[in-house]
Amino acid sequence: MTKLDQATGDGDHGVNMARGFSEVVKKISDADYQAPGEVFKDAAMTLMSKIGGASGPLYGTAFLRLSTICKDDNPVDLPVFAKALQAATEGIKQRGKAEAGEKTMIDVWEPVSNYFQEATSLDAGKLVETAENAMEATKDLTATKGRAAYFKERSKGAVDPGAASSYYIFSALAEVLKGV
Repeated sequence: MTKLDQATGDGDHGVNMARGFSEVVKKISDADYQAPGEVFKDAAMTLMSKIGGASGPLYGTAFLRLSTICKDDNPVDLPVFAKALQAATEGIKQRGKAEAGEKTMIDVWEPVSNYFQEATSLDAGKLVETAENAMEATKDLTATKGRAAYFKERSKGAVDPGAASSYYIFSALAEVLKGV
């Protein structure tokens, strides 16, 4: 992701994401949680404090929204997670003042959220395919938000770093779903 971010940004996205999620792993590894919402909340707070730039608040908002919807559900079923993912996506849109098609992480979160809204059962392969296709589609977009927007038409041809990190998150979720 660092190379992706060097093409249209300041080159620190991959490093920031690795640091932030490493801290999340440390935070939640030894904790005793009663509900998934508690895990999401700790992840949110850690991401907001450990990831620099816009990504920390954006990912933090997403996980905070997940925590709010999932707070009392254990386990979290498909309809609840679909609702939570929709709330997370809306939170990212509000925080980042972005919409789909502007070459941001929303270009992955929205299609994945839509997949969950329409799914009657989860298919890990379809989840990865949805996220990957959405990430790859950002190559054809012109950035209108974030640092990449300074490059305007020159931003075409590169995958958006936030879309790539979002793909990795949903790919990791698919791995977890395979084990369920």
